[in-house]
Amino acid sequence: ISEAVQHVVDIIINAADNTIPKSSPRLRKFRRPWWNEACRDSYRKQRKCWNVFRRYPTTENLVAFKRARAFARRIRRRSQRESWIQFVSSITSSTSSKHLWKKVKAANGVYKEFSIPVLNTGHASYSSPLDVANILGQTFAQVSAADSYNSSFVAIKNRAERMTLNFSSRRPFPYNSEFRMFELKAALSKAHDSSPGPDGIAYSMLRHLNAVSLSNLLYLFNRVWREQSFPRQWQEAVVIPILKPGKDPANPLHYRPIALTSVLCKTLERMVNARLVFELEKQGCIPPLQSGFRRGRSTFDNIVHLETQIRNAFVRRNHLVSIFFDVEKAYDRTWRHGILRKLYNLGFKGNLPLFIKRFLSSRTFRVRLGNFYSDPFNQVEGVPQGSVLSVTLFILHFSEILNHLPLSVTGTLYVDDLQISCQGCNLRLIERQLQNAISKIVSWCDENGHTLSAEKSKCVHFCRKRGIHLDPILSIRNDAIPIVDEIRFLGVIFDRKLTFLPHILQLRKKCEKSLNILKVLSCTSWGADRTSLLRIYQAVILSRIDYGCFVYGSARSSALRRLDTVHHSALRICSGAFRTSPVESLYTICHQLPLHLRRKKLSLQYYFRALSHSQHPTSHMTLPATLRRIYNARPSHILPFCERVKSIIQDSEFNFPDIQTVDFQIFPPWNIPQFSFLNPFSGFDKSKTSPVIYQQLFSFHRSRYSSYRPIFTDGSKAVSHVGCGIIFDADISSFRLHTSFSILSAELVAIFYALQKISLSFQRQFCIYTDSMSSLETLCHPHFQMHPVAMEILGLLQTLQHRGFCILFCWIPSRVGIAGNEQADHSAKTAASLLHREIPYCDVKKSVARCIFSLWQETWDLQVRNKLHYIKPSIGLWPVLPIRGADVKLTRLRIGHTRATHKHLLFGERVPMCPTCNVELTVYHILIECSNFNRYRIHFFNSSFLTLAELLASPKQKKSQFYTSSHREITNPLPTKDNISTHQSTLKPLPTTTPTFVDIQLLPMAVLPQLEKRILKSRESDADAEMSSSSAPEEDALEYNMSEDLEDSPAAISPPPPSKPEKAHKYRNR
Repeated sequence: ISEAVQHVVDIIINAADNTIPKSSPRLRKFRRPWWNEACRDSYRKQRKCWNVFRRYPTTENLVAFKRARAFARRIRRRSQRESWIQFVSSITSSTSSKHLWKKVKAANGVYKEFSIPVLNTGHASYSSPLDVANILGQTFAQVSAADSYNSSFVAIKNRAERMTLNFSSRRPFPYNSEFRMFELKAALSKAHDSSPGPDGIAYSMLRHLNAVSLSNLLYLFNRVWREQSFPRQWQEAVVIPILKPGKDPANPLHYRPIALTSVLCKTLERMVNARLVFELEKQGCIPPLQSGFRRGRSTFDNIVHLETQIRNAFVRRNHLVSIFFDVEKAYDRTWRHGILRKLYNLGFKGNLPLFIKRFLSSRTFRVRLGNFYSDPFNQVEGVPQGSVLSVTLFILHFSEILNHLPLSVTGTLYVDDLQISCQGCNLRLIERQLQNAISKIVSWCDENGHTLSAEKSKCVHFCRKRGIHLDPILSIRNDAIPIVDEIRFLGVIFDRKLTFLPHILQLRKKCEKSLNILKVLSCTSWGADRTSLLRIYQAVILSRIDYGCFVYGSARSSALRRLDTVHHSALRICSGAFRTSPVESLYTICHQLPLHLRRKKLSLQYYFRALSHSQHPTSHMTLPATLRRIYNARPSHILPFCERVKSIIQDSEFNFPDIQTVDFQIFPPWNIPQFSFLNPFSGFDKSKTSPVIYQQLFSFHRSRYSSYRPIFTDGSKAVSHVGCGIIFDADISSFRLHTSFSILSAELVAIFYALQKISLSFQRQFCIYTDSMSSLETLCHPHFQMHPVAMEILGLLQTLQHRGFCILFCWIPSRVGIAGNEQADHSAKTAASLLHREIPYCDVKKSVARCIFSLWQETWDLQVRNKLHYIKPSIGLWPVLPIRGADVKLTRLRIGHTRATHKHLLFGERVPMCPTCNVELTVYHILIECSNFNRYRIHFFNSSFLTLAELLASPKQKKSQFYTSSHREITNPLPTKDNISTHQSTLKPLPTTTPTFVDIQLLPMAVLPQLEKRILKSRESDADAEMSSSSAPEEDALEYNMSEDLEDSPAAISPPPPSKPEKAHKYRNR
């Protein structure tokens, strides 16, 4: 089998060598993209002057050299700035995610630097690459060596391994059947691009194989599966040492091994793993409180479980002590025979356990440092690093530890993150119970080769009782477990009072540091556009804020407001809004939810997702009646997560019926139903094809399948009506569904009930016609995240096929005069009989988003004094101008806060007044009321009576080409005091020019420089001008200063004297 594998590898590598170019393994030199011909010429001139001065050191030559050096420095700096502006401005909404993050990393200066470390083992130092690789290989091999275990486990290990595990069986188990093509394609579709293994084959090569090559690859995999022999090439791995953060590079123990194995082997592992996971979940072999790498589970399950326990302990006025264990080298020290023994005890026989046995045996690796490889080393124990099967095998082996806990102690697992807790009113009793649990855990670890670290394990005493309470004393093998006030558990910091204040403070610190990414990429006149900046913000900063927000969202509001400032600063940077802009306007202009509504949305979605899984532990966290009465009697105590979500549902009046549960174990991976449908209308464009042609094609199709009884289905969705219809000869059935159902769900429900009607018929040949291509495409691609109604359809279809039914599916175009389809559409729209059916989670998720959006809209409707509300009363997406400078100016005008109108709020100045009208200066007055600009209004609009909505509303999409063609005109810097005289002549309208739409859009940009000049002149003659900083030249009225967003709040500036009347109205129109 090894020769066959090598033959396949040689063929794929040979084809790749002929078609795919290779990159050099050497690291590139430090690039200087800003270097151009001007930099080269100026540098040559500098060197020339230096050579002249070196030969003839006179004062004249020294001055010439310094002049040339200064000129070259100025050229380089200008080139660097222009190159940086061009680079950052290339990040637009059309930039792909791959290139976007590549540019972001480049902007952050992330440069992969490689150097050979010098290792110190205590006896000698090693600097040669080959010696360093060998020392690291010895260190990694020693971790999993047999002599690394204690003597008691070695005796247990030797005694247990003498007993042979016989996995052979003549009984044909279904999970031992040969692999099929859809399993191979599913495995390749789930694989992510990663570094190739020793054979040099990547996943992208396998995805581009043709049908014949895939068939040959599947035949090779079945040979390995059937012949029960494992290729020796797949037992080898290449290990890349990665230094742990903040560790000493001279210590070989401070490196983390990253193993690269064969992609061919990992593809077969993924196929085997799908069968193994199905059998383990079906038999219930994994405890419910193990959440690691399971379908429909996440770290949030363990976080919510712990928070619920702590809340319930607080309301009972009890203590809760929780221990968070650290397992030393958990993967590398896993006992392989223990895994096989677990499989044997669960009853696995045949190809599956035998493949795992061969997969775990005779593992070797080599360490790679650059182009140097170490000698091969054996990995005696432990699951192989970097393999697909390793995680599942470790979970199977390690999850058994939860079965050894006392009844009074609860525990959760996320892979190897073990947490146990116990609560009660007597702290000494809790201490004895936990120490008993620790003893049992240590005993299990001694029997299975694992070691607990007492130093890295932590204990937290959660308590809000008054008085002095001594912390419990707990130990692991007489080594005390440290008692801490706070602990990071799966990414969320839990403090002993459960205030979550340490988590919020650390989260804010990280997010504020990440804001520098946005500040680097944004400016007012150039930079990335708003859409790209928001994408970066959501991925880098908002994702951190969202993680665990429905747990730490129970903190007091004053603590949560600390995160609002980060949210507001990021939105100001992304939109370019002026610093004094109201936060409600920021939410609307960027189309981003406030954080408190976002927390509600994520809480509801997680809660309903948990309800959609029948075995999810969160769905069973209902309060007993006695505990509910205690919460009602003590309203000051914060409710646990599930009860908080229920209160949100009641307060918001969300009307959701029951959620449809999903069973992931409906179809085994080796027997997934394959679905296909007919499309006799392919190749005909509906917009260019007459309905008569479609009717003729349908008649021809029916003549070919005249023996198949036709059934027409359709779904309909309106604002307050969702229905589905089924036409079965003369029988017309229609149902009205809950308004939360989507149109896709309605179409699938119609198909499902059509199959139910077929199951009651005596005829065996049917053809179901539907105009929903999305429904048929959904049925063609079954997976574990599939629509639950589609899974029901495939299950019922498989049952009917086993009963002898022959059922075809055919797509037909809608509204082309096909009689059956027209009747089904009419019956779906007029359905009156309500069908009580559970709602799929995918539809509930959309309904939650709509409900949260309606709450946001209600809050926005109350902002009647907000300047943006007058222009945009309904929240929705506005198209973003592709040019950053123009988009920032338009944003500030829409919000109504500019430097000219609201600068006084930051510097404690008087309210600016219009020099012509002697009224308060606002954007509305400048654009609508000021008589000084009537000639511009008449010229551009043929009228002096305008509204802000006409000026600043969203431009039509068809006019967006103007902004591209007028790039030079829009991006010209607006005038300052120095150049305003030259800019005035460009604004005078030509009598022969016809105003265009974009002239209308750019009217504010043309008017404000004129007004700025007048304001400057009036301020210079003002007797109270000493309140403002007149030493520096005045900036443009709309220019954005990035330093404004460096702080969370404006600097404290003393207000004007109280005798001035403007003080009382300083914040009047914010």
